[in-house]
Amino acid sequence: MSDVLHPPLTQDLHVVNVTPLDSPASLKKELPLEAVNAEFVDESRKTLKKILLKKDPRMMLIVGPCSIHDEEGALDYAKRLKALSDEVSDKFVILMRVYFEKPRTTTGWKGLISDPHMNGTSDLAFGLKKAREILTRVTELGLPAATEFLDPIIPQYISDLIAWAAIGARTTESQTHREMASGLSMPVGYKNNTDGNLEVAFNAMKSARAPHSFVGIDQEGRTAIINTSGNVWGHIILRGGGGRGNYDPESVKQALDGLRAAKLPELIMVDCSHANSGKKIENQEVVWKDGIRQRREGNDAIVGLMLESNIHEGNQPIPDDLSQLKYGVSVTDACINWQTTEELIRWAHQQFS
Repeated sequence: MSDVLHPPLTQDLHVVNVTPLDSPASLKKELPLEAVNAEFVDESRKTLKKILLKKDPRMMLIVGPCSIHDEEGALDYAKRLKALSDEVSDKFVILMRVYFEKPRTTTGWKGLISDPHMNGTSDLAFGLKKAREILTRVTELGLPAATEFLDPIIPQYISDLIAWAAIGARTTESQTHREMASGLSMPVGYKNNTDGNLEVAFNAMKSARAPHSFVGIDQEGRTAIINTSGNVWGHIILRGGGGRGNYDPESVKQALDGLRAAKLPELIMVDCSHANSGKKIENQEVVWKDGIRQRREGNDAIVGLMLESNIHEGNQPIPDDLSQLKYGVSVTDACINWQTTEELIRWAHQQFS
């Protein structure tokens, strides 16, 4: 037996370091949400809710980079998207993808919040600050922000700036994320999982509509019991899976049948990337045009579409020398370029004009 005066360590055996973070309240004091911006976020959420209730005939379009890694490039893109959004606002409500967290199948860059310096130093304090700064500037442009929430603590730091959120294919089945979604203040889209299973997303929607109690943090950063009322502003996102797409009319019908059977709102967003595009950027156009045609032909259950788009086409690995990064090119999934984005959105606008 071990010496009782020197018992063996039984916790934190694989923890190298623990670094305290400033509280959400502290970061928000440093980078506050001004009243005019709070009003804009609130109005944006109300507009999306009207779309989900079919009281606003427009479609919501979630458009932008797979992930944000460069503030200059993100704001350049946001200014372009804002101008295009104003041009087509009679038919579409455009939100910018401002994604800071990236789920990894094994390892890899986890996003700007987790690794803002892109060198493995994991400076989350700086990452949270930079994310909040970018969201503030995007909001100031009059462009609603959309993101995927991955870590359940992160919403306490930035969710006041988010108009729409996603729960991803790898986390839709997670109880933690369903509980988190039940307390989020904005509409939430739930992706079918990576093998194409729709039941998982239906169950996530059901769960998040209900009240929950779980462990989280409050605005002062203290561990707390979070009690939620449930979030009824949910919809499914069809992203394909298991080697096939699920955006075609038959797949959409199957999804609607499942929503109806589960007594859930018959609301669908189609993700033009991921398995629906077979991970080929040129196929996003095929999915996009199919979704627009279905909506134009009367399927108002299709309330939105998602595009992965950047200033320049394709993607790139993260180099050791960050000065070699190509401007406006994704470091995660490949994206279509800005010219193609403009063409697709203007084409869609013409279909409804």
